[in-house]
Amino acid sequence: MGEPLRTFETPDGRTLAFAVWGDPDGFPILALHGTPGCRLMRWPREELYADLGVCSVTHDRAGYGRSDRNRGRRVVDEVADVRALADELGFDRFAVNGGSGGGPHVLACAALLPDRVVRAICDVGVAPFGAPGLEQDAWLAGMDPENVKEFGWALAGEDVLTRELRALQQQVEERTRVDPSTILQDFDMSESDRAELARPEVAQILRESTFEWAVNGVGGWVDDELAVLQPWGFDLADISVPVLVRYGMTDVLVPPAHGEWLAANVPGCIVKINDAAGHLGADPEHEIAENARWLSAGIEPDGSHTHFPARN
Repeated sequence: MGEPLRTFETPDGRTLAFAVWGDPDGFPILALHGTPGCRLMRWPREELYADLGVCSVTHDRAGYGRSDRNRGRRVVDEVADVRALADELGFDRFAVNGGSGGGPHVLACAALLPDRVVRAICDVGVAPFGAPGLEQDAWLAGMDPENVKEFGWALAGEDVLTRELRALQQQVEERTRVDPSTILQDFDMSESDRAELARPEVAQILRESTFEWAVNGVGGWVDDELAVLQPWGFDLADISVPVLVRYGMTDVLVPPAHGEWLAANVPGCIVKINDAAGHLGADPEHEIAENARWLSAGIEPDGSHTHFPARN
């Protein structure tokens, strides 16, 4: 069993909560959860990380779970928290990975911590909103109407977003109590994503995480939505470490156009495209192992674009 809750104080005086899974002496990988999320969003068969020889560290990004809010934060502000967490654990060099709303934060670490980050994975990450990224219509194109509605709340401002996310959080908690696989039942998700939501391991993750990410309110979720729609605070062109960009062609939460934009704009990145998978991948244990091996053992970037089918 890992350590599901540890805390420390960041240099700016906030509490940051984290968890450690796998081999404490293994290769360190700092995993950045999506939007919404928390430190408990790890694969529940925890021996997988030890078997891979990695020390997987998750943390509640600011405002989520047991971590203090950093109101008004930008994407770039996650870098200071990641640096502080690595310092707390004595990690000189480490890898970072993360998906969805965590993806931009991974890219920030890759850009601004080249002396610490050895490799990074951005999995189904969103592209920047507006120039120099995707303009609003292109950014929203292919996104499920429920997601479009949510970002509409963010564009309406913090007060509207906070009110609506409080109501949405109550709804997802009610669904999770009854059947976690229905948490996104209003979304027209791909067959692949519905199959992933039906996994018992995913049900466990959702039962543990859904209540925890908002244990102190929806401030982290609010700040994430606002931050991703604003300038991120760093230049992707500054990325010099190896980055793997992954995305699925049937994703209606972060449509393929986002992955395509990142593939074209993250310097020297490797790109892996799953033609059948959506937002949740297709074979979690295989994908975790593949990612961990790339991050820790290394496959030199060759700029290739790889298409592969979902695994059965």
